[in-house]
Amino acid sequence: MSNVFYRSSKPYPVAVRGEGVYLFDREGRRYLDGSSGALVANIGHGRAEVADAMAQQARTLAFVHGSQFSSEVLEEYAARLLVFLGLPEYRLWAVSGGSEANESAIKLARQYHVERGEAGRFKIITRVPSYHGASLGALAASGMGARRALYAPLMNESAWPKMPKPDPRLSGEADAERLRTVLEEAGPETVAAFIAEPVVGASDAALAPGDGYHARIAEICREYGVLFVADEVMSGMGRCGSPLAVRLGGDVTPDLVVLGKGLAAGYAPLAGVAASPEVYGTVMNGSGAFKHGFTYAGHPVSVAAGLSVLDIVEREALPSCAAQQGKILLAGLQALQERHPAVLEARGQGMLLGLVLGNPQTGEAAAAPGLAERVAAAARTHGLLTYPGSGALDGTRGDHLLLGPPLSITDRELDEMLGALDQALTDTA
Repeated sequence: MSNVFYRSSKPYPVAVRGEGVYLFDREGRRYLDGSSGALVANIGHGRAEVADAMAQQARTLAFVHGSQFSSEVLEEYAARLLVFLGLPEYRLWAVSGGSEANESAIKLARQYHVERGEAGRFKIITRVPSYHGASLGALAASGMGARRALYAPLMNESAWPKMPKPDPRLSGEADAERLRTVLEEAGPETVAAFIAEPVVGASDAALAPGDGYHARIAEICREYGVLFVADEVMSGMGRCGSPLAVRLGGDVTPDLVVLGKGLAAGYAPLAGVAASPEVYGTVMNGSGAFKHGFTYAGHPVSVAAGLSVLDIVEREALPSCAAQQGKILLAGLQALQERHPAVLEARGQGMLLGLVLGNPQTGEAAAAPGLAERVAAAARTHGLLTYPGSGALDGTRGDHLLLGPPLSITDRELDEMLGALDQALTDTA
């Protein structure tokens, strides 16, 4: 009997080793990590230099509390990371995971407006579907019905107005204008921020708006005095072919950028919020402190992992690799769409890609509930790990499969991945 509290009642193999794009379990089976876990392992598994950097930091300084000290490694990491992201004047609030980072961004947006004398601003506009994390505030911001339903009594739903997801039938600018309608309905004087994933991840696989969308969103937010928060937990750090996915369609600079997953690429828990000089200055010149915190925020060993990962990302030009290999993978997925009627759409940016699954006769993604889970289970039997999901249509219905291997994946490994997925789709036809 195991004493582990598992996430579900399904059986779990025990992983024992990772190397490159592969994971190995205790029974000797090998899996191609086609989803980088939950799109985390951006640099691949088993990088010894990251482990060495963590060990060296642990021997030197393993922990300080953020209310008492900074650390040399945190100072260096913040400076280098923000230059890499093209946000050199911003400040980094480092935490342990994407949920913590989004929770921090929500609280920071609220405090910013209070410090400005606009305490009536407390609402956070988000989209349906969307996913921003599992902590209560981040979950309240999320537009995923199935994950929110159980905890709905704990949320003040009026504080979280929802905007429709990007509509590919509209131009980017027209699509973004729908934010204005939601702002006017919510009462713009009550809204603190708008938060969105530049490329949607778990809730609607790899859905991206048209060019000009984020630039217009930023303009509308400025017009109404609302902060624009880009949730780049999944899409950032080069996964979509650029350090920040929000800039793929133009030169856009959000007020807050939320980061995670690829920061330390799974080698340690690390996430963060990059805050503009205006937001940071307003808070520090007001009460003089951000009224929020976590025990392990800015943990030196995690930050050392992040610094080593950043070395690899820059040295190996992994954002460019993601753009190049992503085109190859997307072309392969589109070829699978031609052969498998249940694949209604293949889409994505860089190495954040997805398949929309459903009924080929009606074109409805809602017509085959559980299909994504069945395809993922079949893929696992062929040695491929994927990220199944549902709820893109109304929070419950709409199956899809998210794909995002390590950015370092080779052409041969891409062929292996597509072959296994082809077999899985055939098995579940």
